Amino acid sequence: MGVFMRCLVTGGAGFLGSHLCERLLNDGHEVICLDNYFTGRMANVAHLRDNRNFELIRHDVTEPILLEVDRIFNLACPASPIHYQFNPVKTIKTSVMGAINMLGLAKRVKARILQASTSEVYGDPAVHPQTEDYWGNVNPIGIRSCYDEGKRVAETLFMDYHRQNNVDIRIVRIFNTYGPRMLPNDGRVVSNFIVQALNGEDLTIYGDGSQTRSFCYVDDLIEGFVRMMNQDKIIGPVNIGNPGEFTMLELAKEVLELTGSKSKIVYKPLPGDDPKMRRPDISLAKQALDWEPTIPLRKGLEKTIVYFDNLLKTK
Repeated sequence: MGVFMRCLVTGGAGFLGSHLCERLLNDGHEVICLDNYFTGRMANVAHLRDNRNFELIRHDVTEPILLEVDRIFNLACPASPIHYQFNPVKTIKTSVMGAINMLGLAKRVKARILQASTSEVYGDPAVHPQTEDYWGNVNPIGIRSCYDEGKRVAETLFMDYHRQNNVDIRIVRIFNTYGPRMLPNDGRVVSNFIVQALNGEDLTIYGDGSQTRSFCYVDDLIEGFVRMMNQDKIIGPVNIGNPGEFTMLELAKEVLELTGSKSKIVYKPLPGDDPKMRRPDISLAKQALDWEPTIPLRKGLEKTIVYFDNLLKTK
């Protein structure tokens, strides 16, 4: 975005949203950050509040809002199983009503709008790695469905608003992302391992530790968002994630080494609907956005560990 834009970021006080707000301000744009603070935290954007181009609004996306903006980044939705299963009805409402309200706004003010979708739309994938044309293998009645199906419906709404009303949309499918400002209690594996290691607790692996995930550092992901919004070639969906695949056991060992922790690794049964492996095919992002991740797992983990170390010390 070479020219100055007014950008709305829903879920802007969350983990990804706060990094996006920061990036957009650094790029010289005006940013309106919208959050209801269910999983977002005021502390994530406290350092931005003195910036005269930054505005903070406490608002729930399930309620309509009228704002004059050029760009909308729709990130609002709890994204970790612990949080989205806490109030599953609210989770699916946030995805569906949030999409409807933001698309309505985009249509009215002719803004370009990006939907932060998820690799969860692929469910427990029967193909590996996952390309954007794979329709997924989702359980519509499982304990994760409120999130998976909510995001799938959001994508449907985006495509229909685009086809029916010519709304200028972009869809990205986010694969596992980690970095500073993740919530310490969000139940995601990176934050779990780091917090357990720093507290000297056992690191909990579910299953035998052979299941894999691909971890993308937050700065790489945000770069993908920005490139997606700045190009006119494709509307998506586009996978944004890191194709480097790690087993849970490898991740646990890496965290133990970087923290210098004496913690042990313990094994527990695998929770329901948990995908065995997940890895993005990012050929489309490489070709259309000239994007690929640049930050190796070790370097990203180091930065994340520093963040959690400071957070736990100030508690």
